[in-house]
Amino acid sequence: MLKNETIEKANLSTTENISNIGKKTILGIQHVIAMFGATVLVPMLTGLNPSVALFTAGIGTLIFHMCTKKKVPVFVGSSFAFITAIQLVSKQYGDLAYAQGGVIVAGGLYLLLASLVMVFGVDKVKSFFPPVVTGPMIVVIGLTLSPTALEMASSNWLVAFIVVATVAIISIFAKGFLKVIPILIGVIVGYILSVILGLVDFTPIAKATFFSVPQFTLPKFSLGAIAVIAPVVLATFMEHIGDITTNGAVVGKNFFEDPGLHRTLMGDGLATMFAGLVGGPANTTYGENTSVLAVTKVYDPSILRIAACIAVIMGFIGKFGAVLQTIPTPVMGGVSIILFSMITSVGIRTISNAKIDYSDNRNLIISGIILVAGIGTEFLKMNPDFKGAVGIQLGNGAQIAGLSLAALIGVIINKVLPETKKEA
Repeated sequence: MLKNETIEKANLSTTENISNIGKKTILGIQHVIAMFGATVLVPMLTGLNPSVALFTAGIGTLIFHMCTKKKVPVFVGSSFAFITAIQLVSKQYGDLAYAQGGVIVAGGLYLLLASLVMVFGVDKVKSFFPPVVTGPMIVVIGLTLSPTALEMASSNWLVAFIVVATVAIISIFAKGFLKVIPILIGVIVGYILSVILGLVDFTPIAKATFFSVPQFTLPKFSLGAIAVIAPVVLATFMEHIGDITTNGAVVGKNFFEDPGLHRTLMGDGLATMFAGLVGGPANTTYGENTSVLAVTKVYDPSILRIAACIAVIMGFIGKFGAVLQTIPTPVMGGVSIILFSMITSVGIRTISNAKIDYSDNRNLIISGIILVAGIGTEFLKMNPDFKGAVGIQLGNGAQIAGLSLAALIGVIINKVLPETKKEA
């Protein structure tokens, strides 16, 4: 009798484990959908191979998790900050392998920054990023991404609206497991509607082979190419601070202290170096996946590692990647509206939770300048009629603008302006 009960308990435990694995896999697929568009878009704009980008994003994410003791629920994907520099190197040298060399050196600079953080300590770094700085920074991330979401949605507002409504309804009213996969359900509903409306082009699926090895390439090194690409790290360092701050605000943990900012920088650096080694774009932590965490309130880092494994598999399975490529633009636009609005809301929540006193002019000035500098420079970059310099020009096409500029200015002003008696 006891033997039978033991067997039944073992079978029940096995069934529960299989069920949990299935749920985590579905949640992982949801994260893959969130990161897919941006991760593939970067190689498409620069001439790098999209399959290699997916592969390096997956491996890079796993590297990041190993560096951060598997504690930070982050997905690492293709960085938009390096697009202009990679395009410039490609044009000057006629060979993207030289861009790969620059990307490897840029990853090495991340490791140097990680070392500086270790030397000076987390507390010293944290003092530069109080809530009056980080809250508006997070808002800048969401608002500067919003035009991209609206542009995608504008190709078919009906589909985008249905996707937004579906995600909102599932998030608020659904029960059980359905409540944690609103993004995935929204994409499925939007995809089916798009098929009915004739918006889905199945040609990529028909042309794609089932199995194909990504076209890996080895790097070449040139001081000129390195000089073009490496300085971009000065901008992405601030971006990294903002992304890790946002992720910690969503999860409710201080990742600056545990596992440490030096470890998150190390993870980004090694992921970027690996990408450059085999032919992928530089990697960075993804706000889209942080937004999924905010929507679902499921913060298990292992789900991000499952997403990473799926991305690696997608790099080798042409049909799988092709299916995701057929997701219509307005569907991703609707999803992006939800994701980017959640980032903005997290910034507002950060300010609210810190009980920042905005009757104090010092706080008004710091927050206001961060918002204007960050949002304003991003909109200037998108304006084809504006011919002046945007942000701080680093030369060779690199610049500090948007979130990077907002973070830099916010940090400086916060240190320069004396604390008022009220704040003290």
